[in-house]
Amino acid sequence: MKLNNLLKAIEIQNNPTSTNIDISGISYHSQKVTEDHLFVCIRGYKTDGHRYLEDAANRGAKVAIVEEIQENVAISQILVENSRIALAKIAAAYYNRPSEKLKMIGITATNGKTTTSYMVNAILEQHALKTGLIGTVNVKNGETSIPAELTTPESLELQYFLNEMAHNDVSHVSMEVSSAALEMHRVEAVDYDIVSLHNISKEHVDTHGSFERYFEVKSSLIRDASEHSFAILNLDDAYSASLVDQTNAKVIAFGVNSNKGTVRCKDLDLSTGRARFTFEILKPFTVDNIEYKPSQFNVELSVPGLHSVYNSMTAIIIGLLNGVPIETIQQSLKEFTGVPRRFEFIYEDKFKVVDDHFANPGNIKVTLQTIHFMDYNNLHVVYAIRGRRGAKINRDNAEILANWAAELGINEVTATRSISHTTEKDKVTDEELDAFMDVMAEANIKVHLYDELPGAIVESLNKAMEDDLVLLAGCQGMDYGAGVVLDQLSQAGVKMK
Repeated sequence: MKLNNLLKAIEIQNNPTSTNIDISGISYHSQKVTEDHLFVCIRGYKTDGHRYLEDAANRGAKVAIVEEIQENVAISQILVENSRIALAKIAAAYYNRPSEKLKMIGITATNGKTTTSYMVNAILEQHALKTGLIGTVNVKNGETSIPAELTTPESLELQYFLNEMAHNDVSHVSMEVSSAALEMHRVEAVDYDIVSLHNISKEHVDTHGSFERYFEVKSSLIRDASEHSFAILNLDDAYSASLVDQTNAKVIAFGVNSNKGTVRCKDLDLSTGRARFTFEILKPFTVDNIEYKPSQFNVELSVPGLHSVYNSMTAIIIGLLNGVPIETIQQSLKEFTGVPRRFEFIYEDKFKVVDDHFANPGNIKVTLQTIHFMDYNNLHVVYAIRGRRGAKINRDNAEILANWAAELGINEVTATRSISHTTEKDKVTDEELDAFMDVMAEANIKVHLYDELPGAIVESLNKAMEDDLVLLAGCQGMDYGAGVVLDQLSQAGVKMK
């Protein structure tokens, strides 16, 4: 492809000598450069691509896009204000803007992006559509999938994946959009048809500098949406609700507690942990000549949790906006079994065992709200303290647990550092342990502390009686918890259903 055709997509700040040259490919990692590549110097969290410009030139790069000229490197350099934005726009141009050929669905939230995107994909597939999926777990192109390296890929890989999907006759793509992707302009050149944001809570504050900046970045997916798109917002979340009049997109607002939106959830029953509710259209809306008048229909979820209700409300709306029949949506959600470690039932017989990743205050609050709706005798909490995320997130997480303790009858917690079940980057520091223990002490909650995960889980299983509930709570330190439970029950001769 001719370089001058690519440069039409960006604004440049200098006058390069010649741009009428052929480019064989684009790279932003010097080790991936081959002959006649365009090399883009991007700045990351840990390193700066400008440091590798000479290496890229030595490997055969013909020209580079930079934020600062390096006179000592013998390569043509094109100066831009922001090379990440330039990379995103040039990548889209290089692959002939594939997102414009696809029905693009961008899903963001602090909690629930993965489950919501999988719900949406299940609904669309049930309607016999050929789908793509981009997210934390994998990148799916029709019938094939590869493991994901980032929640949202870097812009060059993202445009490559979208181009592959377009060539594979994929029609609809559900995509998790992370705050990091928005901050680092990975989705700068994606043309969305539907965007959603249904919750915001404190997470990734260290990455963005403040919660205010985190919200600003996260909400840009909604605020920057075009007038030809739809934005789905949750009126029960104050931050999501604040964006109703901050976008050019056509807004479909929903609520579980609020009935002020376009649609709502009513008659919610969470007594078993798995929701049954009525989806009600309160105000008419039209999409692609389909008119949805005030009406209602019943929904039954196989996945448990109050958070699943909010996720499913977003997924149902996306299904309707894509013309999926109500009966197909109902069937899809009844059959959808969920994503691992998102309030997942591990065992249901004499007592119940639920596994949840319990990542941040917003996630923890919704998890404990769900438990509050459930019927059980006693609650046993096994908590894997979060490692290498700082004392503050552990203190915040502990405070949410402490605030719900009286409501849920929690007067003791079994905690673990999961030493043998975490990598070095997830080890619990003394400061993080102290932050958790201090909050528990202030709340008069007794802590049974274990260094290892199996010991903590065995203690709670031994305590569990008829109709009790055991909650496996925690991120990386609890990733192996479900396996430990199943091994222990097997050794005890318990037959799994």
